[in-house]
Amino acid sequence: NVSANTDVGIINGLSGLVQSVDDYPVDTISKRFRYDVALAATLKDMEEEILEGLKAQELDDYFSGPFTVVIKESCDGMGDVSEKHGCGPPVPEKAVRFSFTVMTIAVPHDKDSVRIFEESKPNSELCCKPLCLMLADESDHETLTAILSPLIAEREDMKSSELMLELGGILRSFKFVFRGTGYDEKLVREVEGLEASGSVYICTLCDSTRLEASQNIVFHSITRSHTENLERYEMWRSNSHHESADDLRDRVKGVSAKPFIETLPSIDALHCDIGNAAEFYKIFQLEIGEVYKNPDASKEERKRWQSTLDKHLRKKLNLKPIMRMNGNFARKMMAYETVEAVCELVRSEERRVALRELMDLYLKMKPVWRSSCPAKECPELLCQYSFNSQRFAELLSTKFKYRYEGKITNYFHKT
Repeated sequence: NVSANTDVGIINGLSGLVQSVDDYPVDTISKRFRYDVALAATLKDMEEEILEGLKAQELDDYFSGPFTVVIKESCDGMGDVSEKHGCGPPVPEKAVRFSFTVMTIAVPHDKDSVRIFEESKPNSELCCKPLCLMLADESDHETLTAILSPLIAEREDMKSSELMLELGGILRSFKFVFRGTGYDEKLVREVEGLEASGSVYICTLCDSTRLEASQNIVFHSITRSHTENLERYEMWRSNSHHESADDLRDRVKGVSAKPFIETLPSIDALHCDIGNAAEFYKIFQLEIGEVYKNPDASKEERKRWQSTLDKHLRKKLNLKPIMRMNGNFARKMMAYETVEAVCELVRSEERRVALRELMDLYLKMKPVWRSSCPAKECPELLCQYSFNSQRFAELLSTKFKYRYEGKITNYFHKT
């Protein structure tokens, strides 16, 4: 429902609608605030915290700026929101929400910058402000771009301009830094123009293919970026070297659509938990069945191992089997108690040692990518991360070679 009325800003969230929000037409599939208005309203709400922050740092509370505000952006599909019974307008049964969180506010002081506000619980729903809600499927590229593009245009404009806002009776200036880290892998691929997650280019952080990632498990670094994705899309679109489709695809490393939202390379901790726990669950079954020495087990045997594992985990840890791995099960399952319970079903002492070490390394690595600020929350584990991850990779490629020869999962690779 785009208004014909053009004398508004980039897009006025309610332009073309009647005065009362409740009377909006039924064919509106998206509601949003203007980005600048939403940020201004949020800062107004934080007036007390900002002034107290200035006082706490013994700074002049008449300070007029510039204040530098770091904004974390998030976007995710919200699953099934269909009307369960009734006869509302025919809209998609899925919804997508784009939201932001004020992470930190800093001011310049003596050639340095001083933080006057820091969000203590950045993942809480209490500080996460919804900016745009749309009834659309996150896989529907056209609808997503149509609805989010104006919002992104506003964001681009705000990167290079200052917001003047009256706080505590004084006009102050604010600069914004946007960090798109709240996206899961599916959405990162969607908005950064990469192929979907079954692609041979398995990583949203580097250019590795699945085969390369499994042959060289250790040495990778974060190389992908929004700017590079845009350049690669341009190559893909123009094909100025007149290459075949395969050569061209190799040159652009799986970028095949125009990236339209800038995200930062990050790891989505929830799905990392889920993906890795699913892998451990599989490894436990294969260890019970001793696949390292008899790789050709039948489907029936494999089913039997799974049911043995399920029964044992239920008896020992009260973990009820589930159809599809989810966050709660993953968190409960990834623990020292679990590996001890599984070891009771594993005959070989050598395999038990390997399993224990694998879980031990994993549990030392996990806090680093679960944490909002590992340097502050778990500095020792952060220092050990590189060593632990290399040892983890080494174990996978030696003791668990039967599972990881020539293949590796997206999240083990990222971890």
